[in-house]
Formats: sequence, structure tokens, C-alpha cells
Amino acid sequence: MYRTNQVLVQNAVSLLSKKGYDGENTLLATSLCCDELARKLEDDFNGIYGKNFNLGGLAGFPFAGNTGFGAMAAHIPDDGYCLVVYGPHVGIAADGTVGKVERAGIDLIDTCCGSAVAASNYVDSITNGGSSATMQIQTFTDFQQNAVQELILPHGKRLADAKDNRMIELPYALYDSQDMLMDEIVKGGSTGIKRGLALLGGIQINTGPDTPDYFHPLRFDYMNYRGETIDDLLPALLTS
Repeated sequence: MYRTNQVLVQNAVSLLSKKGYDGENTLLATSLCCDELARKLEDDFNGIYGKNFNLGGLAGFPFAGNTGFGAMAAHIPDDGYCLVVYGPHVGIAADGTVGKVERAGIDLIDTCCGSAVAASNYVDSITNGGSSATMQIQTFTDFQQNAVQELILPHGKRLADAKDNRMIELPYALYDSQDMLMDEIVKGGSTGIKRGLALLGGIQINTGPDTPDYFHPLRFDYMNYRGETIDDLLPALLTS
């Protein structure tokens, strides 16, 4: 199920090459967290497809929205393709603690993803009846974080039921919210796609500076310009 970044990129690129993707005719777009640890996966794909168009923000949500997707689609090479890589990330520390990670040059073991954990704490306070939902999403100076909190609020019971496994369940709840949003964005902008669109969604797993990062792929769809899935590539990706 899990793949190192290197293996993931190698296998995904191989599968997409059979659809006609190459380093010249493909635009890479990503919706990944702002955290510098999330850049590792981008860098690995950039080595094949060049610089990426950024659709994402805090926790990996596609905050560029319909307008950003439309702009991205206009940048696809003529008669070319697009690969969108998206999803949240989670840290795993050397001692196995989920939601924490070592960072180069920092002694303190840090929270990862900080935005996701803060949102989880917000949701937990409401689920347990200690707080009420706020309208902070209207506060522009922290708009993205407030949006992350509201977007995972429907998963409050799910996270509460996870109990001691809350930090393991959290990235999957985030992914489900992001996947739903990505579907809506693609539906609204698919006519701007030229030859084909591949959606690779899943969860980044960040580890310490001296160990590889991993990715848990949950979706790998090849779609036409109408946003219709014409090939589910996930089984091949997981077995290659």
C-alpha cells in the first residue's frame, strides 16, 4: 500500500507514459501543504515533468479553487496532458509517534501536520461540547486555517471514535474532504483540459531527515476532458 516517493514516482511515470505523458507535453499541478516537508514529493515529480503549478495551501486543501484550476488548465502544453498530485501529509517520528517528525536543524520533535492537528483540536473541542463553532472563517488574516477547521468539522464523530488512533485517522479524514473538493473543482474546469488529466491522490508520510518519505496512494484516475474517469490506474500502481 505504501510506497517510497522514489518508487511511487517511478511507477506513476511509467503508467502515464503508456497514455502519452512525457517530460515535454505534461504539466504537473500539485495541491499539497505549505510545509517545506511537502516539497520533497513535488521535487521528485519535478525531476520528470518540470516545475509545478501550485493549487494547494494549508494541510493540502486546493485553495486555488476553480479559478486556479482554470489558470492551470490554460498552461497545459498544446495537445498535452496534466497530472494533479494532491493530499494531506502526516509525520512519523523515529520512535513511531504519528503526528510528529524530526526536522533538520531543529532539536524539538515537531508537530506534522501542524495545521491539521490544530484543526483536529478545534473539532475535538466542539465534538465534546466544550466550544461552539465560530465564524472565524471570515477572518482573512487566517482564512486558510479557519477553512481547514470548518472543512473537517463533519468528520468530528469519526475522529472521536478513533480514540487513541486519532492522529492516524486524521489524514484520512482530511483526504476525504480534499478529494470531494477536487472532484467539484475538476467537474467545473474539466473542459479546459486538452488531451487528458490524471489525478493522483493520497497521503504523504514524512519521516526524519535521514530516512525516506512515503506516499499512500488512494486514487489514481485517468480522465478525459469532460472529467469522466476512463481508466482506474490505482490497481496497477499498487501492484507495480
